[in-house]
Order: sequence, then structure tokens, then C-alpha cells
Amino acid sequence: MTERKPPWTTQESWVEAQIRIAMEGGAFDNLPGAGKPIPDLDQARDPDWWVKQLMKREQLSFLPPSMELARKVEKELAEIETLDSEPELRRRAGLLNAEIAKTNKATLEGPPTSLAPLDVEKLVERWRIARSRSA
Repeated sequence: MTERKPPWTTQESWVEAQIRIAMEGGAFDNLPGAGKPIPDLDQARDPDWWVKQLMKREQLSFLPPSMELARKVEKELAEIETLDSEPELRRRAGLLNAEIAKTNKATLEGPPTSLAPLDVEKLVERWRIARSRSA
């Protein structure tokens, strides 16, 4: 633990001495990002920069529910096509349909949803065709 500043030294000289001791001890060697440019330094100043970086780092999204659902349906449909079993496809399509129905009933903010429940039989048929082509 760092010692307290002796009363006979100035704050500046004491801090400088602490930094020098740490440098000699290698405390600043091999720090992450050393020698690399500061990211986004040339960008215009944005007062919400920290919120945007947090959302990106934590992979957060604050879209209205209807838009978030549309994005989720698109992502799920792409994943469903790669599944190995029909029961799993039907299960995931059923879960997605339940979520679509819930959002269609309860969305109070943002644009209204225009998503209709998925036709599970058409999804299964497309999945079978795609699997027969790849086999």
C-alpha cells in the first residue's frame, strides 16, 4: 500500500516520486493498448459516447418491441434452416409464434407490429427441400 505523503514534501514532488518508483518497478510495462493510437480520437465529440460504447460492448439494443421482434424473427429463420431435426424446428417455430402473438397483443410503444404468425408447415417444407438439396 502506498505510504501517506510526508508533511515536509509538496504534493507534486511526492506524486512524481511515486510515479518514478512505479516506473522503475515495471508497473507500467506491458499495459494493454500501449503504443496504439487512441480509438475514435479524430471523431467529433459526442456527449453520449460512453452510452454507445456500453451498448456495443454489452451487445444491448433499445429498439421498439416490434422492431426488435422483426430482427429476432429474421435471425431465428436463418438459424432454423440449419437445424438437424424437424422436431427442433417445430419447437423453435412454435416458440417464435408465441412471442409474435404476445408482442402483437401487448405492443404499446413504437410502431405497430406487422408480423403474422409463421406457417410452421411451410417452414418444414422449405427445410425438407433445403436438406434434400444438400444431401
